[in-house]
Amino acid sequence: MPIYEYICQDCHTRFEARRAMSDADRPIACPKCGAANPRRAISRFFASVSGEGAVAGSGSSCGTCSSSSCASCGKN
Repeated sequence: MPIYEYICQDCHTRFEARRAMSDADRPIACPKCGAANPRRAISRFFASVSGEGAVAGSGSSCGTCSSSSCASCGKN
C-alpha cells in the first residue's frame, strides 16, 4: 500500500497516511485538529540503486564509459 502526504487546510499540519490507491482522494481526518478537509500534497521521492547498471555521478548509466547517453555505450 502506498503512503500519501496530506496538508490540513485548517491547521496546515503536514502528515502521511498509508492507504489503498482507491482511497487516496477520499476524505481523511487531520491527526492534529480532527478537521476532515486535508488535501493531498505533492510528494517528493528519491530512488537509489547500486551495483551494475547504477547511475554514476557523472551522469552516465554505468561507471565504465564517459558518455552521458546509453545509446553510445558499447555495453548495450
